[in-house]
Amino acid sequence: MKALRLQDVDEARRIIEDDEIINAKRFEIEDLCIQTIATQQPAASDLRVIASVLYIITDLERMADHAEGTAKITVRMGDEPPIKPLIDLPLMAEHCRKMLRGALDAFINRDPAAAKAVADMDDEVDRLYDIVQADLLKIMMAHPEYIERATYLLWVSHNLERIADRVTNICERVAFMVTGQMKEVNVSKY
Repeated sequence: MKALRLQDVDEARRIIEDDEIINAKRFEIEDLCIQTIATQQPAASDLRVIASVLYIITDLERMADHAEGTAKITVRMGDEPPIKPLIDLPLMAEHCRKMLRGALDAFINRDPAAAKAVADMDDEVDRLYDIVQADLLKIMMAHPEYIERATYLLWVSHNLERIADRVTNICERVAFMVTGQMKEVNVSKY
């Protein structure tokens, strides 16, 4: 988001390149989990931790893909100014950042109540997503010449909305890891 807001194409390119590091780390952790299952034959609670980690690393890797997608949009936009002030998108990004930090803290602390509280924050990201989409559609209808640039921002909002959804997935895995029960932790109220 910072690269997009500052139109920092060099930083965006670094983010794109760093996606390979995230992918490699995911495969490394996945391999360690499989080796642990094969060689240690973990008991039920330990197996739930390993299974949760396998899902969580996939969601983290996908979040990195969404960040990479936003970085690619930043490169495509170059020095063209956004068609509207970037207000709601940074708010969405900040909510996603707080959600991710909270979900990882809930994982570390094995705290399903904290995970539930984090998952509930997804409704605010969904609300902001709807606002961004409505604003951008109005702009596109009034100014067809802005359709391409508006579409870029729609993609960014979609990436952020998906990141929040993936954080919610992590929260579900935290609850499963601790309780052994597989269920949704946030049935959207929005």
